[in-house]
Amino acid sequence: MIKPVLLWLRRDLRLADQPALAAAIESGAPVIPVYVLDDDTPRHRAMGGASRWWLHGSLESLARDLEALGSRLILRRGPCHTALAELARDCGAQEIHALHHHEPWWIMAERAVAKAGLTLHLHHGNYLAPPGSVVNGAGRPYRIYTPFWRALQQQMPPRPPLPAPDRLPAPIAWPVSDRLGDWGLLPRRPDWAAGFRAEWTPGEGGAAQRLATFADHASRYEAERNRPAIEGTSRLSPHLAFGEISPAQCWHGVADLGGSVAVFLSELAWRDYAQNQIVSIPDYGARPANPDYEAFPWREDAEALHAWQQGRTGYPIVDAGMRQLWHTGWMHNRVRMIVASLLIKHLGVDWRQGEQWFWDTLVDADYAQNAVNWQWSAGSGVDANQFVRIMAPLTQSEKFDASAYIRQWVPELAEVAEGEIHDPSPLVRRQTGYPPMIIAHREGRERALAAYAEMKRRVGGG
Repeated sequence: MIKPVLLWLRRDLRLADQPALAAAIESGAPVIPVYVLDDDTPRHRAMGGASRWWLHGSLESLARDLEALGSRLILRRGPCHTALAELARDCGAQEIHALHHHEPWWIMAERAVAKAGLTLHLHHGNYLAPPGSVVNGAGRPYRIYTPFWRALQQQMPPRPPLPAPDRLPAPIAWPVSDRLGDWGLLPRRPDWAAGFRAEWTPGEGGAAQRLATFADHASRYEAERNRPAIEGTSRLSPHLAFGEISPAQCWHGVADLGGSVAVFLSELAWRDYAQNQIVSIPDYGARPANPDYEAFPWREDAEALHAWQQGRTGYPIVDAGMRQLWHTGWMHNRVRMIVASLLIKHLGVDWRQGEQWFWDTLVDADYAQNAVNWQWSAGSGVDANQFVRIMAPLTQSEKFDASAYIRQWVPELAEVAEGEIHDPSPLVRRQTGYPPMIIAHREGRERALAAYAEMKRRVGGG
């Protein structure tokens, strides 16, 4: 009797363009797909609430797709190496196929699985190029994005996507599985995910539909992507974060459409860039990449942080973004930069506080991108925006025509005159109940520059 092989699924919840699945089938053995919910491994960064909501829907979708192929999805909970070793004993498996994951906890889990006496076969397939493979002439990883992107293009296009299988070889008997509903991934009361359900369709089918929708306007991407009031971005980020679609599928799905598609492809490559940074600096989400920022005089201001989280800063575009995030689990990319800049620079709150809030509230929360993006805003990353370049929220709001976006997400301002929408007068604020600015832009800018100067003084020993 041929022993079955395990297909260990993590952030790669798809059947098409799934090299680990293809290799498992090619082995000729029965294939047992398994997902392990691991909140217990030391140093494992447990998913936030929004990601757990998405995970529930994605696993439901994947289980249905597997059943249509004559297979099943086995669910287990606990430290990955323990859960996989127990499952292997239950079904007589010795070999595991999985895609490479590069977050520090997944690397630890892979090592622990190998130490458990199981043969682990790791395959690439979640990025345009294997992380660590794009290096400079000295064989070192690129720190700056632009030369990284130039070098990555020399390896593009990615290989053609693999088709989904027509059938999966099943074992004679299936091992016991947890029930997804017992995992408690969905919110109870209050049901904060009501807006999520209206906005998203987790799963491989939802990802394919999102790509098809984006393809209709991908050629106009550069002109539309910075305007939060219109559907100008791809909205593929949560599907990519959970691996319901591969970057190769996204690339080949739009690359020949012309227009400004190249801009989208360069942003798709940012996922690769961010992943390469955490390969070199695993604790990118916890410590500044530039050690000078260890000396930055961050402010402890729980009231300001709470106002930012709740979308009550008095800056309409910022509050619109934070309320969109809470209601839908997602925020427009341009607005993400604006809200991050306000928290870090105007309010002086440590970027890690913002990173943790995004980790909990974003359905597309991704360790590498979240960390790299927040450190870009803070000026502390290996390739970062200069700290002294401080976004003016009111200017950004007008420049990118955010009035309709503000009216949608800040309903108390929905009927305000066009001339008031970006910066309501004190009278309008009193009439509508909209709060005053938590800090004026000039004051916030001056405070930020003073804090930056203080960091330089501390680092310099002055």
